[in-house]
Amino acid sequence: MRIRATVAALSGTLALSALAVPAAHAGDEPAAPKLSAAVADAADAGGAVAAPRAAAADATVTDVTVNGGKDVVIGTTAKKKFSLAITATDPVGIKVSSGFLWLGQDLEAPIALITPATEAEYNPTCERVDDTTSTCTVNITADPAQLVNDGAGVRWNAYAAVRNNNNELVKPAGLKSDIRLKRASRLTVNASPEPVKKGRTITVSGALTRANWDTKKYAGYTKQPVRLQFKKKGASAYTTLKTVTSDSKGNLKTTVKASVDGTFRYVFAGTPTTPAVTSAGDAVDVR
Repeated sequence: MRIRATVAALSGTLALSALAVPAAHAGDEPAAPKLSAAVADAADAGGAVAAPRAAAADATVTDVTVNGGKDVVIGTTAKKKFSLAITATDPVGIKVSSGFLWLGQDLEAPIALITPATEAEYNPTCERVDDTTSTCTVNITADPAQLVNDGAGVRWNAYAAVRNNNNELVKPAGLKSDIRLKRASRLTVNASPEPVKKGRTITVSGALTRANWDTKKYAGYTKQPVRLQFKKKGASAYTTLKTVTSDSKGNLKTTVKASVDGTFRYVFAGTPTTPAVTSAGDAVDVR
């Protein structure tokens, strides 16, 4: 399987990137190969990139933080770059750590991967916490073309390659990250007719949609509660009028009586898989 070969390549590449040393000593150890080439070679050959052999270390990963602990919202086309910070500790101190994210039950057959995308990104920047602990950060890139809906709202696994100051390497693969990938959402509103006579009925329609990573298109988010809000002309805040449930296609529709000039909007609170979103406002002139 191509994705299995990709994992093997990444594992080897990131283990090699964890060999990084200051420039004055760069010739003492092999440089990390270019990520794209390593992945392509392993995939085409159906083989693996071998990781360097090293003695067992006492290094342990104590924390994996993604995007500073904030949700990552992804649509259907644009790639999203964010950080993966690996905090590791060892009695002799940590030289460097690197890693990537994977989804599934088995690293040998992952459902999806989120990895460094360029040569510059798989080499981390590290900050020393104390004599035994360091936090190393790499940039990783989520590509909607490689995501599936099952990857939203769940904790992804993390793979790490950690090298201590004795040059010993460990590669824990079953770490849990704090990531929450969410499928980007959109919300619209339209109040009509406009203008409208006082006391007449105003129909407020709209649609709640979200990214479908399986089809790579936006689709209606069905059976979701959405608040209809109104702000009187000249007021500074909106007031919730009612809650409307999206239909089987994500559409919204309700009616209210025209009373004063003002602006309507819809507000969706969000779910574990989909972020909160607020529509633009639609002003109505009541005569």
